[in-house]
Amino acid sequence: QVQLVESGGGSVQAGGSLRLSCAASGVPFTSYYMSWFRQSPGKEREGVATISTYTDTTYYADSVKGRFTISRDNTETMLFLQMNSLKPEDTAMYYCAVCSSVGSGCLTANKVLNNYWGQGTQVTVSS
Repeated sequence: QVQLVESGGGSVQAGGSLRLSCAASGVPFTSYYMSWFRQSPGKEREGVATISTYTDTTYYADSVKGRFTISRDNTETMLFLQMNSLKPEDTAMYYCAVCSSVGSGCLTANKVLNNYWGQGTQVTVSS
């Protein structure tokens, strides 16, 4: 079965940086786009970034373009999200996900493989 374990979250001041990690298992990792989503209380889950199977292509939500960078290590089956210039509105629980589609469609929650989310990692940005 698919197992996704997110880590690297924490509490930082606005303008700071965090690097999130996701360890994936139980899935042919190189066969799928991988994505990051986030959700804060009272808001729906939002696609943040997605990356192609061999790191050739990336897509980002407009709100994070120029600040976040998604990457993957196919050998270690790890997904990363480098988050720079953090803003209070970035505060959310962050989840990684396996995409059942390709391209920018992987920023939509209904494309998540088996609708499996894991537990997420909390990011809190203070002003």
